[in-house]
Amino acid sequence: MSDFEDFEAEREATIARNREILAKLDISVDLPVKRKAQSKPSAKPVQPAKRVKREREAPAVPVRQSARLRRTAVDPSESPAKKRKREQEAEEARKKEEEARLAEEERARVAKRPRHHALDIAEVADELEPEELAALKVTLQAIVDKPHPRRPGDPDAFVFEDDKKENAEVSELKKQFQRLKVVARAKVTQDRVYSAAYHPDPTKDLIFFGDKHGQLGIWDARAPRDDVEDEDENDSSVQDGEGGKYWRLQLHWPATSKSSISAIKFDPINAHNVFTSSYDCTIRSLSFTTGIAQEIYSTEDVLISSIDLNPNGHELWVSDANGGLTHLDIREDRSKAKWYQLSDQKIGSVSINPTNPRYLVTASNSRALKLWDVRKLKDIAADSSDTPSSREFDQEVVEEFISSKKGKGSLRAEWRHGKSVSSAFWDPRGRSIVSTSYDDTIRLWDISSTLLSRDTPFPSSRPFSQIKHNCQTGKWVTILKAQWSLNPDYYPHFSIGNMDHSLNIFSCKGDLVAKLADRQRISAVQAVTCSHPNILERVASGNASGRCVLWAPPE
Repeated sequence: MSDFEDFEAEREATIARNREILAKLDISVDLPVKRKAQSKPSAKPVQPAKRVKREREAPAVPVRQSARLRRTAVDPSESPAKKRKREQEAEEARKKEEEARLAEEERARVAKRPRHHALDIAEVADELEPEELAALKVTLQAIVDKPHPRRPGDPDAFVFEDDKKENAEVSELKKQFQRLKVVARAKVTQDRVYSAAYHPDPTKDLIFFGDKHGQLGIWDARAPRDDVEDEDENDSSVQDGEGGKYWRLQLHWPATSKSSISAIKFDPINAHNVFTSSYDCTIRSLSFTTGIAQEIYSTEDVLISSIDLNPNGHELWVSDANGGLTHLDIREDRSKAKWYQLSDQKIGSVSINPTNPRYLVTASNSRALKLWDVRKLKDIAADSSDTPSSREFDQEVVEEFISSKKGKGSLRAEWRHGKSVSSAFWDPRGRSIVSTSYDDTIRLWDISSTLLSRDTPFPSSRPFSQIKHNCQTGKWVTILKAQWSLNPDYYPHFSIGNMDHSLNIFSCKGDLVAKLADRQRISAVQAVTCSHPNILERVASGNASGRCVLWAPPE
């Protein structure tokens, strides 16, 4: 028994004697009650699978040595000619060692720089065992039989004049989502999850997560586990274990916070390609058919915050930390890209209208959400010469064009927020916009197709609905962003993480559809969310430690 336990037993005995004495004297005094052991939190984080790391031979690096340690025994009877020869050989050896050391240091510096060449999947998956890499290739090849294009919605779908029909749709959503439970968990990425995307294949639950250090985690959440249960493992350890299979690819380099994957998008025409943008100032496209990750675009030193693809799959819009928006036609050389500075502060997200791609929305740290007509915005470059400097338009040039007769209608609407706007996205119909802001408010706008067909500015800037939601994530949690379900078959709805460790689902009118929580199995904020584009009852989320969760009806 420890000293503390001895003291505690003696203390309890003394309190008991004092109680007995006071009871005999008929005196009532409040004495300390017996201490209760503090209950431990019930939620247990998912236990990563035990993987044996491969032993890697460290490259031989030349070690610098002092002249005293390098000194060898000298023959006292050595002749002057032999001495000169020995000193000459020693000097040549010293020079070779110095050249080797400098070359190794240069290779180390190069290894820390962003990689711009085409990368084979084996090169970015060098942490995987050969059998794991083979399993990844089999999984990716299994989904390339069909293109799985993105399905656009109808702008006039789910627009009811009768509130009863609308309430019926919301009630149906609530009924479906109340069935969702945690069916799989895994530590998919090594570090904090920054972005996520759900592959549209309806036969699989294949989810892609990007983390803080440039790692792309691919999680086949329903795949059977390879590892066999040990004899000494109990049921609780199995329940707390990982579900499915996952693979980690170091797609962006170096593996530091300078390479955080800010966005993941699948090709809207052919989901066999996945696009990733990173803080290493590059955008890559990983092909599942060839296994090659090509660099699509890069900047010198401007941080890329978000990307979105035009429904035709050929055009890419890129937002950056300098308040700029870049338009890139993937079929052309990247030098043809045009850059427009639309804000004096960082643009955190860009979203293209899926049914009317001439319109896009930008969310900025300037507290403004802006809706642009890019068809007119492109007219800035119509009369310019084709030189690199003529393809960059700073804020002064953009504002001058917007105020001119030719540029009238380029900026269709501007909606002010109380603080920085962290995200803004169109729904699959191209009708509703949802925004999140650091003023702890989710805002919703409903824009009819008739209003978008006009060239005049919008008559009102008031949001259709406002929802109070804690968005103060701080330093260690990824920014909360409301993500629409891309499934056009059901009433529009979006998911967003909650600081109380739950995951909220709202309708396009602001109704709370579901609050998904599991105190026994989730112990952190589910900051990053995404939904299956073709199956309603599938939602995935990730947290700051790289642990991810799949919500679905229990089998």
